[in-house]
Amino acid sequence: MKRLFYVLFMILPLSLLSGCGEDDKKAAMVQQAVAIESSDECHLCGMIITNYPGPKGQLYSRGIQGNMKFCSTRDMFAFVVDPENQHNIQQAFVHDMAVTPWGHPEEDTYIDAKKAFYVIGHGKKGAMGPTLASFAKQSDADAFAASEGGRVLTFDEITLDVLVSMNNIQPHSAGTH
Repeated sequence: MKRLFYVLFMILPLSLLSGCGEDDKKAAMVQQAVAIESSDECHLCGMIITNYPGPKGQLYSRGIQGNMKFCSTRDMFAFVVDPENQHNIQQAFVHDMAVTPWGHPEEDTYIDAKKAFYVIGHGKKGAMGPTLASFAKQSDADAFAASEGGRVLTFDEITLDVLVSMNNIQPHSAGTH
């Protein structure tokens, strides 16, 4: 009898742990960018997302059911860099602006935000004014910065200080970084 309890005591917790990993894998498989509907509001500011130009963002966070949609990459990063949120981000998506028009980004052009390259300090406007232009390839980000001005950053280089500084950045002349 002791042996049976010992086996149950050891095996049951291990089987429960393996089930958790499977749930995480299943959740990651269904965490994808979805179409933004005409009535969808920005999770951060409440603005109607489709009313504004520029790249948009979407993300999934632990403890929040479903995905959160943002009217701009800047609003998405304002959520991401908040210390209460940054460690809960599971998956994030942004538009690849190399393959979609600035005025109305297409729904099938979302990319993994954590692998994207971002240009700040350019002259194009997003929903809340200055925004981060997002690209799947560094070469596209570099080309955008060369033609529109600005500098290229990675996901991990975007901090609260970077976002705050965007209000004070004068768009650079094309070709300067």
